[in-house]
Amino acid sequence: MDLSTSYLNIPLKNPLVPSSSPLMRDLGNLRHMEDAGAAAVILHSLFEEEILQEEKTLDAYLNQGAESFAEALSYLPEAPQYHSTPHSYLNYIEEAKAALDIPVIASLNGASLGGWVNYARLIEEAGADALELNIYYLPTDPNLSSLSVELIYLDILRQVKETVNIPVVMKLSPYFSNMARMATQLDEAGADGLALFNRFYQPDFDLENLEVWPNLRLSQSSEQRLPLRWIALLYGQLQADLALTTGVHTAEEALKGVAAGAAITMTTSALLQNGIDYITELLLEMTYWLNEHDYTSLQQLRGSLSQQNCAEPDMLTRANYVRVLNSYTT
Repeated sequence: MDLSTSYLNIPLKNPLVPSSSPLMRDLGNLRHMEDAGAAAVILHSLFEEEILQEEKTLDAYLNQGAESFAEALSYLPEAPQYHSTPHSYLNYIEEAKAALDIPVIASLNGASLGGWVNYARLIEEAGADALELNIYYLPTDPNLSSLSVELIYLDILRQVKETVNIPVVMKLSPYFSNMARMATQLDEAGADGLALFNRFYQPDFDLENLEVWPNLRLSQSSEQRLPLRWIALLYGQLQADLALTTGVHTAEEALKGVAAGAAITMTTSALLQNGIDYITELLLEMTYWLNEHDYTSLQQLRGSLSQQNCAEPDMLTRANYVRVLNSYTT
């Protein structure tokens, strides 16, 4: 079975790519992933805050207003809680490239324009095959228009594209007024790929201590439906490649992503739950399914359930909503 695909004009032996997670901090894990069959790896993120910290500007931001609102300092991590520095991250890219034969994609995580974006060039110089921009931005200003929010993403992308020659992927949240328009604008601005969707981790409330605290929950299979739908809607309309990055826990879910039009399907939570060797199991099950359904290659499946190829394209829009409601019985 030919499972090969192409992502960002990079040939890959299959569509399974472990995405950014704590597993990526260990070089032994990366080797293990390659041995298990991973087509590429996406490293853990270098955060804007880590770069500001190294430049000794983060303290000024953290301490601003501390005399009046000392408790506000608890909402941001203390310096030791950041797990890497820009220098060590760049060294890690070099080590990963030396240790692996599969592509290494770096991840840069931020929320604003600034000097941190210049690290994209250093990431390229360290040898990364591509760069994923993970823009984690939560607009809370009621006076900030949706257009202003979109421009933040577009300006960061344009600045990075002016800085590097390697492919650049935008990892997006689904929270845009018009997702199709936003994807098109990013495509026109030069994005080589779109990863759908970023999971914005929600904090929890501790009633006993009246505190807000982080509570990470791994993804569930049901979360795949949102990116699956949007990939199916966008496939064939953009130059940028599409990647599915939420809710892939089984071989069937990985294949659904390909059928929607994804060039790759990323997985993290499944590996954290089942171990790195689960990659091998997923690939075997994908191969078995394709053989059983008389496919000779993965590419035959790609995009077959996208809106442009689906027998019932309206089922990807409002028609599905109406049919679901009408089909429910008590």
